[in-house]
Amino acid sequence: ITGVARHIAVTASEGQLEGVAAVRQISAIKGASADPFFEEFSVMTATIALLRGSPRPHGLTVLLAKAITHAIGDRLIIRDVAITDLPLYDPDHDGDDRPAQWTAFRDAVKGCQGVLFVTPEWNRSVPGGLKNAIDVGSRPFGRGIWAGRPTAVVTQSPGGVGGFGCNHALRQSLVHLDAPVLAQPEMYVGGLSADKFGADGATSDAGLAKLLSSFADKYVAWVQRLA
Repeated sequence: ITGVARHIAVTASEGQLEGVAAVRQISAIKGASADPFFEEFSVMTATIALLRGSPRPHGLTVLLAKAITHAIGDRLIIRDVAITDLPLYDPDHDGDDRPAQWTAFRDAVKGCQGVLFVTPEWNRSVPGGLKNAIDVGSRPFGRGIWAGRPTAVVTQSPGGVGGFGCNHALRQSLVHLDAPVLAQPEMYVGGLSADKFGADGATSDAGLAKLLSSFADKYVAWVQRLA
């Protein structure tokens, strides 16, 4: 789809593809939740780690993430980073024998210049898998992956509140971890349903499209300012 950053599941070792206009490097983060929608189109653009709070491969969170990717277009590279396979964080296991999934996740985010969280609200707070990813990324102490990376938080729900509780619980952790979080627009996306999205991943709802366009413009500028 023209102008849309997507991510396809191939390995970094497969190198580069030469096109008519430019050389495009294609890489991937392997994992159970990585979605092939998110593809890298440019080696000259800032790369953003997308962390999705829901493990559902076809739920509202991934639909919203795809629509945001459409709105951003080719201005940023969106890299879908899997978190569903991360073992529960335990400081006692964070030595030389730490789980390989922790190291892979940390390296994946370190390779990006910014972070985008798209997540539902579970029980008025952050889904457990996403909170675990934040904990994994915050350690070892003094060498966390969140500090300094321009970050944005988007929460969603079918109800009208739009994940307000999760949004602010997540922001609280990120502020503590010294991640510069985009303040406006506040992205509580309520009243969400699958029929607001087309087969190509873009939203078919005019109001939602306007909101996502505004957010995309602000987040791109935020990344360009801080990354």
